[in-house]
Amino acid sequence: MRFFGRKGIAGIRFRGSLADGDGDTEPVSHRMTLELARAKTFAAMLAHSRASRTIEVTDLLAGMYICNWDRLSQYWEEEDREEVENWLRGICRISPQRWHYWMEFYDHERHSAPLFRLWRTLRRQKAEPPNEAALKPSDALAAVLKQAEILAPFRDRMEGQAIPILTSECVLLCIARSHGSEVSQRLAQMGLDTTKLELGALFPRRGPLT
Repeated sequence: MRFFGRKGIAGIRFRGSLADGDGDTEPVSHRMTLELARAKTFAAMLAHSRASRTIEVTDLLAGMYICNWDRLSQYWEEEDREEVENWLRGICRISPQRWHYWMEFYDHERHSAPLFRLWRTLRRQKAEPPNEAALKPSDALAAVLKQAEILAPFRDRMEGQAIPILTSECVLLCIARSHGSEVSQRLAQMGLDTTKLELGALFPRRGPLT
């Protein structure tokens, strides 16, 4: 797996609610909190690293883990968290040693350093210019985000309209509610507390950071 420096990130766009298949802009359908936007960037990099034209649900899950595990981990019992982490490491195809270094470095840098510094530090070799074609969410991920827009407890005003603000908890809940999907079944098997997650997603104790 290759990691990209500053130029690599600049060349990756996450397309969905902001643009149609021809690259023309559409009305914005949602905003994201700061940590979810960071997770989205990581998800795009994962998809780009395997030369995919779409970002999968598992890509975003991995990004949410990297960027917000300290909050999301509360929705699993402590004895189940190692299994969840091993599964997400498998999604990223990262060695345990590199993964631990990555997590420690990110925890230290996330409040003060631009996100591109993390990718630049962790890359193993000089980045190649990325494909300029925009990435878009898979059908499954697009459905998850659309459902999250409906459930999102927060709204922002944009051009006279109320725009939902998506949080990591709200998106995780919608992933878990994708009944019949392999990802939702795996989350259930690993002990995700959906009742507690629903309370955290729909009745948060604090407002979102955007």
